Amino acid sequence: MLDAEEQLVLGAKQGDRAAFEELVRRTSRLVYARLYLETGDAHQAEDLLQETMLTAFRTIGQLSDPAKFRTWLLRIAQNQAIDAARRTMRLKRTPNELRPNNSSPPTPDEQAELVEQRQQVLAVLRTLPEEYRLPLTLRYLADADYDTIQLQMGLTNGSLRGLLHRGLKMLRTELEKADVRL
Repeated sequence: MLDAEEQLVLGAKQGDRAAFEELVRRTSRLVYARLYLETGDAHQAEDLLQETMLTAFRTIGQLSDPAKFRTWLLRIAQNQAIDAARRTMRLKRTPNELRPNNSSPPTPDEQAELVEQRQQVLAVLRTLPEEYRLPLTLRYLADADYDTIQLQMGLTNGSLRGLLHRGLKMLRTELEKADVRL
């Protein structure tokens, strides 16, 4: 799989847009998950994902080692998140996914409670080792299926399931320690 990805990187460096589009398809959920962990805001993570991919497209010629594409791309994403945090201190919106579709919008108190609860869970999630943090974010926050996560992270089915199981167990333990009630 990685050899094919390296070939795509080489093609993209030579101006092959289809190769770059395939790289975006293979890595976008991974980058989104990382950005979501950094920002805690689905809309901002989507915006930063687009900026990350645009920057990567413009600068892929500077990538010296095609085997390090994912590391390079995640570094661009992290820099985008840092730059965005410096540029703005806007309030975080409550993502629409938190609202049931057939109920009335939450009251301001309920909305504030949801935002606070989400921020507490994200804070605890950020304390977990990265090997658990990214798969949990992809699965439960980015709503990626197992096949997508396996492709994004280069994992086997068994290793992904093990990481998710241990990660959820660790997350539950840490949420209890932090006295976060869901």
